[in-house]
Amino acid sequence: MTADARMDLEAALAEVRRARGAGDVVITTMAASKIWMEMQSTPHPLDFVFVPSCMGHATSIGLGIALAQPKRRVIVCNGDGSMLMNLGSLVTITAADATNLVVIVLDNGVYEVTGAEPTPGSAAGRRQGGAVDFGAIARGSGFASVHHFSRAGDWASNADRVLGAEGPVFVWLDVAAVPGRAGPKSPGPAAARAQAFIAALRA
Repeated sequence: MTADARMDLEAALAEVRRARGAGDVVITTMAASKIWMEMQSTPHPLDFVFVPSCMGHATSIGLGIALAQPKRRVIVCNGDGSMLMNLGSLVTITAADATNLVVIVLDNGVYEVTGAEPTPGSAAGRRQGGAVDFGAIARGSGFASVHHFSRAGDWASNADRVLGAEGPVFVWLDVAAVPGRAGPKSPGPAAARAQAFIAALRA
């Protein structure tokens, strides 16, 4: 997949924002968090902006929320680098049969917020003989609903259907890296944000 064939991260997340329901939880981390916060002047009360974060833990947090709140759809917007750091969570998700959980991997081929170092599944990694097929990994982990999109138009045409499917759902999106993009900043004190999020979940 060449870089110019990949969709913009903004376009990928715009479809998630458009398709999310009022009661849906959306978890973002790393570069996705920065763009997600910039896209809206007022945060949604059920946004879980995982900044600062323990890299790789967004899927585990998403699973916990999905199991605790089975009537809510939970959408995790994860990076490829973060996903590689916690591949085991995919097996845990399917074993738990979290039918209300959607995992989206935004694959830009780099660890963008730390300096755009190539991930093992990047073009540089493939030239060295390595490659990561997130779709195959998801299917091998037990996901029955697996989707892969590279172009913004294809994703836009299918986002409602894919995000509305019974889960667990795995979505792999090829997005363009933006070297030099500033990393996300915390939108406020973590303790206060956690309390507000808990209150929104209980509402």
